[in-house]
Amino acid sequence: MSDARLRAAEVVEAHVQTFFAGHSVEVMDCDLGPERQEEPVGLRVLVVGPGPRGDSWAYVTAGCWAADEDGRGLEFVMTAHACDERFVELMAMLACYHCAGHRLDLEHSMPIGEPWVLGSACDHLLISLPYLHGPDLEHCPLPGGHARILWALPVTTAEIEFRRNHGHEALEQLFDEAEIVPTDPFRASVA
Repeated sequence: MSDARLRAAEVVEAHVQTFFAGHSVEVMDCDLGPERQEEPVGLRVLVVGPGPRGDSWAYVTAGCWAADEDGRGLEFVMTAHACDERFVELMAMLACYHCAGHRLDLEHSMPIGEPWVLGSACDHLLISLPYLHGPDLEHCPLPGGHARILWALPVTTAEIEFRRNHGHEALEQLFDEAEIVPTDPFRASVA
């Protein structure tokens, strides 16, 4: 990993640890296997335990930003009901998808290819603003640029189809009206 990439990942880690002061934060290096070692190099997932900011677990990538050349880039946060290696793997999968040329951004989605957790109807990740954490987590200044940390919200195929037909804002309105619990893997689809 280059010095610039290492420094960017360290700054993202420090930003996350500062934001989640009072929470446990474990840094997990991701072994993506020999066929994916180059994308993204040095990826880490920060596993944030429950604490003063909330009773859920948060999983945050550190290393996606370094794949962008213009000094601006994305990292991702997913909030879950439990501590599980499955969520670390999903974040690594999301990072690989993003860095392998798919270039996710706000209002994009990614198919997981299987349920978020066994028995869940959620089988996609919707990239949205980090509503559970706000702009203080979202905006992370870095040397020579800045990272934006966006939310990877597990959603259903029907919800993705609704968004395609009616737009992202209309889907978020349905989420608000239904008062979904975004960390509930067994929540009913709103579409």
